[in-house]
Formats: sequence, C-alpha cells, structure tokens
Amino acid sequence: MTFKPQIKVPATYMRGGTSKGVFFNLTDLPEAAQVAGSARDNLLLRVIGSPDPYGKQTDGMGGATSSTSKTVILSKSEQVDHDVDYLFGQVAIDKAFVDWSGNCGNLTSAVGAFAISNGLVDASRIPENGVAVVRVWQANIKKSILVHVPITNGEVQETGDFELDGVTFPAAEVKLEFIDPADGDGALFPTGNIVDELEVPEFGVLKATMINAGIPTIFVNAQDIGYTGTELQDDINNDEQALAKLESIRAHGAVKMGLIGHISEAAARQHTPKVAFVSKPTSYTSSSGKAISQDSFDLLVRAMSMGKLHHAMMGTAAVAIGTAAAINGTLVNLAAGGGQLNEVNFGHPSGTLKVGAEAQLVDGDWQVTKASMSRSARVLMEGVVRVPAVGN
Repeated sequence: MTFKPQIKVPATYMRGGTSKGVFFNLTDLPEAAQVAGSARDNLLLRVIGSPDPYGKQTDGMGGATSSTSKTVILSKSEQVDHDVDYLFGQVAIDKAFVDWSGNCGNLTSAVGAFAISNGLVDASRIPENGVAVVRVWQANIKKSILVHVPITNGEVQETGDFELDGVTFPAAEVKLEFIDPADGDGALFPTGNIVDELEVPEFGVLKATMINAGIPTIFVNAQDIGYTGTELQDDINNDEQALAKLESIRAHGAVKMGLIGHISEAAARQHTPKVAFVSKPTSYTSSSGKAISQDSFDLLVRAMSMGKLHHAMMGTAAVAIGTAAAINGTLVNLAAGGGQLNEVNFGHPSGTLKVGAEAQLVDGDWQVTKASMSRSARVLMEGVVRVPAVGN
C-alpha cells in the first residue's frame, strides 16, 4: 500500500496569556482549508492531535488541556478601520470537533505580535519605538479589540518584566481593550435580569448571573454548589461526579440564555458558555505554592473550560468578570463587596488578575463600552507544521 507524504504548512507556535496555540496566516493554509468547512477542521484536528482517546495529544501540537488545544487563523482585515481579522478555533481533545462559537481572550494578546511580524499590519502604523495599537476584528463574535504591542527598533518587543500569575517567566506587557464586549449581537443580560433563578436538577434552584461579555458566562455562588472558591484543579478535575454536576449547570444555563434549544445540544457547544463560581475573599495557596492573602484581592473566581477547572483564568471570562463586577447587584459585584466597581482584582487558581470595565445604564439596559486587562505573549517556535494529508 502506498501512503501519501506529509504536507508542510507554515505556522507559528505562540503563548498568549496563560494559553498556547498554533497560529496560521490564512493564505498559508492549503486552498481547501482557506474556507470554513470540514477540510479546515480536519487539518486543525490533525495539527493539534485530536481526537485522542488517550487524552494526551501525543501525536500533535496540543498540550492535552483546553488552554493548549487551540488554533488561530489570521488575515488582513476586511473590516473598515481594522488591521487584522482574528478567527479562533477551540479544538476538542477526545472528540473530532472544532468549536468556533467564541473567542480566546488569552491568545488575543499574541494576535497583535503575529500580525505585525507577518506583515498583516500596515508599516505606517508601527512606530520605530513605542507602542503599536493593532486594531483586531474578532471574527467569531464580531467585535473589535485593541491590542497594544510594545515595539523596539521597529520589531515586536517580547521580553520584559511584566509578571502574569499562571505564567512562569516574565515578559513584555501587552494591554488589551475589548470594545463593546457584549458577546455577539445579543443583550448583555440575555434573560433581562442581572440575577436569575436557574433550576438545575442536581442542585435545585440556584442564583445565577448570566452575562454575554467577552464570552457567554454563567456565574453562581461557590457556597451554593458546595465549594469555597479556593479550589485548585485537582480538587475538581479528578471528581467525575463534580464535573458532571458543573456540566449540568452549563447545559441548563445555556438553554436559559438562548444559546441552545435543549440541554442535549450542550455537548456540541463545548467552548461556550462558561461556568464560573464566585466567593468573597479568603486567603489561599495558589497552584504554585504561593500564599495569596485575602487582603490582596477583591473576590475569588474559579472557572470551567471545556469540562475542566481552568488552571488560571480564560481571558474572555476575565472580561465577563470585570463587566459583571461593574454592574451593581450581580453575583460577581456582590462577591467583590458591591457598589460602583470600575476595576477588580480577583483570585484564581494560579494567583490574581486585575481587570477593568466601564458600564452604564442606558434606557433601562446595561451597556459596557470597554473592558481592559494586561497579558503577555511571545513566539515559542516558528516554521512549518507537518501533518499527514487529510481528506475533506
């Protein structure tokens, strides 16, 4: 039997925030994969090494976690007053599935650097020294993001002394501004309420704040589901019963948010919505062994991603946290002490993160004009990724 040789696809492996992913320039993809469809999905699945029943992604570029099973496709923007179009694909680990339903806020911090280094940003917009503001169109959710990329001698500055909990080494700070971050075209609060009663068979009726900001997110109180808010990954990810209960919250919340019609559809929409649980500050020890004093942050947040507790915090979920915190009366706002909060510092499994948002009540509806936070990013490897030829 004759087997086809592997194909070579130009690619860059990058860390952005607390995530890693394989980045592609759209025009470098095989022709069939330059448009949405099975050819594109099959290529990305093979690049990452999915589906893998062993859950290790040994035969691909994925890192066997939701944070490291990611792909990005970038191209010159087709939108007015934007530099680059950013399309994000969350690759399932054990299933043949690429979820295109949401954004990755962490990898957003690497989008600007890739765009500049690969000629997707007009040279006139890049200073010799200073900060280049890359205008990003997030194609999954159709939103604008400004990525502030430090530039030294005309090139992206990746090294620096900015420390990000959840990332081992310091790097250059990359500031992100999410403009009008309500996800998609829907309302900030799809049910019309800042706090709902969400019926979940495993828990009864839970108080929940369901918000479309950064990424659709369901917030519940940690104590209402039997947690303290200080949990680390091993406390939850090794408990199949706990994971099933949290998935049930996600499925029932997705129906109430209008994202799916029936809870059975949640399995085919793994990336969104997210589930997070919040609590008032309590001192804890982070996953790195660092003591986090309750005096150093405003609230505790733990978030689920692709069925597992995230090791730090998804960037898009951080936008949801900052947005919800800015609106008096949400569960997030109350956990942080309530009142007018334009910025909060929250505790997550790896440490703390500061996020800000500007919210206002307009004609009875809450609107958020901007959410902001800082991350870091750098290239880990660039060249070509090799994959066996895949069918359409």
